[in-house]
Amino acid sequence: MVVGTCELIFHLPENHSLKGKRQVSRSLVQRIRGRFNVSVAEVADQDRWQTLAIGVTCASNDSRYANEVMSKIVDYVEDHNGGAVLHDRGNWHGRAGAPLRRAGGSRP
Repeated sequence: MVVGTCELIFHLPENHSLKGKRQVSRSLVQRIRGRFNVSVAEVADQDRWQTLAIGVTCASNDSRYANEVMSKIVDYVEDHNGGAVLHDRGNWHGRAGAPLRRAGGSRP
């Protein structure tokens, strides 16, 4: 079994309250969860208005599949989110760590 994890950190420059951040966070978490059937949660910086950290987890028997799902999630949030993705980092548990790779190319 391979468990892939990914942490996505966003900058929300137009956000000026924790209430606004909560709306963005809940919406994004629900959209990712519904579209990709993965575990998603806000994992850090809960008290910072303009920074959002989302953790995503996918369990699979194939590391390539888990990597593909994580890459699609990164692409999705870059295309459908108002905030800029500052950082994305993937890890594999049960296997050596590997960088995320896009389906159409490579990503360090």
